[in-house]
Amino acid sequence: MFGSYNCPVSIEKENLLISLETEGDVKYYRRECLDNEVEKIVLNGNGNILFNPVEPVNLPKEITSYLLIEFERSFMVEPGTTRKIYIKFPVEVGVFISAKKKYEVIDVFTMVNQKFILYGDPRSGIICKYWLSDVYFSLPSADPMLEGVIELEIMNTTIHWAELTRVVFNAYAMKIYYGDDIVSMKAKMKIMAGEIAETDFVNSPINKGMKKSVELYTTRRVVALGTKFLMEKGL
Repeated sequence: MFGSYNCPVSIEKENLLISLETEGDVKYYRRECLDNEVEKIVLNGNGNILFNPVEPVNLPKEITSYLLIEFERSFMVEPGTTRKIYIKFPVEVGVFISAKKKYEVIDVFTMVNQKFILYGDPRSGIICKYWLSDVYFSLPSADPMLEGVIELEIMNTTIHWAELTRVVFNAYAMKIYYGDDIVSMKAKMKIMAGEIAETDFVNSPINKGMKKSVELYTTRRVVALGTKFLMEKGL
């Protein structure tokens, strides 16, 4: 369902109903998702509506800008090597109205459960959005309304084997792309001495022809001082 639509719009899927009706210069937006319902009036005459995946740290409210993905199976990375894996992340959907070639968000929703976790100790740790994912060595299939896929390039720059159980990302760096049947990101993880790793995102799609999502998290907040994340509390 991702992409731009002319108004009026009516979309109905399992556990999801979205409609946007127009009366003159007034638009009436309604969304039912699981047990949550939203209704809004939008004073906009000619704008289209855009659905695209956004950074998965907006719901249920602005608690954190970090996403922690725990691996169902830990794995070892040989010293001095670079390996590529695939992991999944939760999808949040942004609903935008266009006006004068610009988009304004009117709604964000998700069809997955929201969980949070503390990365580090209770006194100095960081609250993160939490997701559990298996580890894949080829591109897995995923329901794009529920999960996206991250292609993660892991570089072990140390002289020791590294065991990985999780990865933490900064939402300010996320570059999300979507196609007809996939939502995706590309990321890098650089393992350094002392069980420390640095993560960042790559601004390119997994497959050719994919569209880039509107970056909701960065556009509606003060520009961040940095986009990388330094994992100092364990791998």
